[in-house]
Amino acid sequence: MLNLKGKWALITGASRGIGKLAAEALAEQGCNLILLSRDTAHTAALAKTLSEKVQVKETACDLADAKSVEHAIAEIDAMGVPVDVILNNAGVQIAYRTDYWQTPVSDYVTSFQINTISPMMICYHFIPKMIERGFGRVVNTTSGIRLEPEQAGYSASKAGLDKVTIDLGSKLAGTGVAINLTDPGWCRTDLGGPNAPNAPESAIPGVIVGAFIEQPKSGRTFAAGLFYDMTLEEAVAKAETMECSAY
Repeated sequence: MLNLKGKWALITGASRGIGKLAAEALAEQGCNLILLSRDTAHTAALAKTLSEKVQVKETACDLADAKSVEHAIAEIDAMGVPVDVILNNAGVQIAYRTDYWQTPVSDYVTSFQINTISPMMICYHFIPKMIERGFGRVVNTTSGIRLEPEQAGYSASKAGLDKVTIDLGSKLAGTGVAINLTDPGWCRTDLGGPNAPNAPESAIPGVIVGAFIEQPKSGRTFAAGLFYDMTLEEAVAKAETMECSAY
């Protein structure tokens, strides 16, 4: 299992839910953090707590706005620290359309901007820098949702993220950089809602496994359900044996 002590991880959606839990778990491993949320006021308390263990920086970003993403990326560059790990955790589920024949165009536009385009803007900016340094781990958050036209914008945007993540990973062999996917499962978060069967805590260690793999193999999906009740060390050992069928 990789030792990430002293490395820097950028976590989107870090103010609550699974993003917050991921930040706490990485801090336990000594990984420094860049917490991204819509308002730094939302991460202030978390940053204060975790700064007792690791170095913590914050930035605000509205992932629905490409200009805001560009501004946040520039702010992170100005911090003068290397982004070694990216957890693109933030996402949005716009609505559940019982009358899915009336799904508005805006469901697709907003979903793709937040769930597909903004994560990839982050990847396109920071991965080349990782390649230059010969090290990087990127984990994009997907969803196992299927056969639900009621959530078409959300499911299509996550399918798009899957596609570009896997395709990009095919170019990273030999670079020391890996990009993979994680599926946290249906959890009781603000996105998943109160009726979801899984506690947010069940997504750990699955959603962070991809940050700790030693072999930089790309294109895999580390579904959290594969790692329930495992320690991080056990989960990483299992993840290392997984192959990418897409390649």
